[in-house]
Amino acid sequence: MTANQQDPWLLTPGPLTTTMRTKQAMLHDWGSRDANFIETNRRVRSQLLAIAEAQDSHVCVPLQGSGTFVVEATIATLLPRDGKALILINGAYGQRMAKMLGYLGRAFAVLETPEDTQPSLPDLEQTLQADPAITHVLAVHCETTSGIINPIEEISKIVANQGRRLIIDAMSAFGAVPLSAKSVPFDALMASSNKCLEGVPGMGFALIRKSALEICQGNAHSLSLDMYDQWVNMEKTDQWRFTPPTHVIVAFDAAISQFNEEGNVAGRNKRYANNCRVLVAGMRAMGFETLLADHLQAPIIVTFKMPADPAFDFQIFYDHLKDRGFIIYPGKLTVAPSFRIGCIGALGEDEINAALAAVRATIAHMGVATGAAEAA
Repeated sequence: MTANQQDPWLLTPGPLTTTMRTKQAMLHDWGSRDANFIETNRRVRSQLLAIAEAQDSHVCVPLQGSGTFVVEATIATLLPRDGKALILINGAYGQRMAKMLGYLGRAFAVLETPEDTQPSLPDLEQTLQADPAITHVLAVHCETTSGIINPIEEISKIVANQGRRLIIDAMSAFGAVPLSAKSVPFDALMASSNKCLEGVPGMGFALIRKSALEICQGNAHSLSLDMYDQWVNMEKTDQWRFTPPTHVIVAFDAAISQFNEEGNVAGRNKRYANNCRVLVAGMRAMGFETLLADHLQAPIIVTFKMPADPAFDFQIFYDHLKDRGFIIYPGKLTVAPSFRIGCIGALGEDEINAALAAVRATIAHMGVATGAAEAA
């Protein structure tokens, strides 16, 4: 496919551009109780565990809906009603977990840093030592508000050493940033079909430590979002409790096959990291400035500071890029006006270079002399 394809390239953190093979998997209708579909569902669950090297310790529990659904469901199922969570926040998705716990009426504390700053490991350790009521720590692996990668392995070791349990929102990292249950102790990890594994939206999943899930009966606030009940039913019947997103699952199965063919996490990471390098170098050559230093940048989505040039108008910039075949994301920061360009999906260096050409043409059309931001 090329940049002038019928569908624009999605330079976003998901939904994202999928391959024709993934799309074609959805051109059939599937009975949710049919043996072939049940086998597909079993295969998807097994392969997701393998990606995290968690086959011996964890179970995979899928759930209908977006990633937010499975994050809320997993937290509500694993966090006892008399438990207390510590949320590490440096962006909108940590804030969203806090909002969930507010709805759930569960006790929680927050440890917050700016959106361009990783969580403080000494502060984490001191907070856990000071508050024995904390039972669980909630952390985001890659915070797509800014694109920052958080030090999840170091976080996991502190949490484990303090005798607490870790729940990881790995939405925008799973499948592209290495994470192994053998080196990162976690009770649960949540992700979805439409991120780095390049499926389509409509399904989330959690990899949950079996021994932790076994004691969670009655924790959930909702029948639909009860991950314990979902797991028990799947173990008994190999079926979903309620109508599953059949087309999403078969497309996900096709996407995971392509992920394996590309070389699993290492192959996916290599392509995305190259996309990120090409994008950042090309944007910097036009004067644009990244929010994050390179060592903090995950190869998922890059935040660029808004240009100071008075001729720059983000909506015009966005619309012209869309007309040229590329869709980007507005910023979500409080620390600085910004916009974001994704590196993930079924695209590579050629598409990133085409996007850079579209940016050059767009700012020339707008009369923007440079993408440089205002001095701090």
